[in-house]
Amino acid sequence: MMSDLHVLALGVGDAFSAEHYSTCLALRAEGRWLLVDCPHPIRKMMRDASVRSGVPVDLDEVEAVALTHLHADHSSGLEGLGYFSHFVLGRRARIAAHPDVARRLWDGHLAAGMEHDPRREPTARNLDDFFEMIPLTEGAAVRVGPFEIECRRTRHPVPTTAFRIRGGGRCVGCSADTEFDPELVDWLADADLVIHEAGFGIHTPLERLSALPPALRAKLRLAHFPDHLELTGSGIAPLEQGGWYPV
Repeated sequence: MMSDLHVLALGVGDAFSAEHYSTCLALRAEGRWLLVDCPHPIRKMMRDASVRSGVPVDLDEVEAVALTHLHADHSSGLEGLGYFSHFVLGRRARIAAHPDVARRLWDGHLAAGMEHDPRREPTARNLDDFFEMIPLTEGAAVRVGPFEIECRRTRHPVPTTAFRIRGGGRCVGCSADTEFDPELVDWLADADLVIHEAGFGIHTPLERLSALPPALRAKLRLAHFPDHLELTGSGIAPLEQGGWYPV
């Protein structure tokens, strides 16, 4: 039976990559799409991946964004998403996020570019004008269209969540940004496909992932990696930007 859950890799690089877009995934199930994170320029990323993969996708088909955290390489496209949804699509964009992740989304990230509207003075615009928030919770799946999203906190300087996302009878695990965490790896291992970051410093060393059991490494794919990371010999395949993956 063919999988009805697919992953389109819109970007695979880390925050400092000169070769790749920032890591961003588009998952498709039952003809609908879910973005995992939303860096800028999100529509350009979608178009380039569509051309390379032959699988067309644009923002009008997106059910929601599952947001891992507020670092700019994961969330810088939300302003454009909000404006495009508001002015072009005539609707609010939907963001699924844990309340700890979303707490400063407006005042700490979006308000500077979105709250001012001279036509509405003295009333400022707010988050609800542009976005519908879908709260995620640890320990329970939340349904978003054809997807079910579970989240778990990771080891990162700002509130961050990993995801297990189910759709079409299959499951994708996404580590988000994290230090190496064996308990997180065990949680992700239940998925049919596991996409894990690899990097330096506050990120997960590739050497730790390369030491995982062969059966787990076989369903692991790398993302959020720096340009100069040597991936050969790790036993783990990297995601390719624009790659289309059945789960």
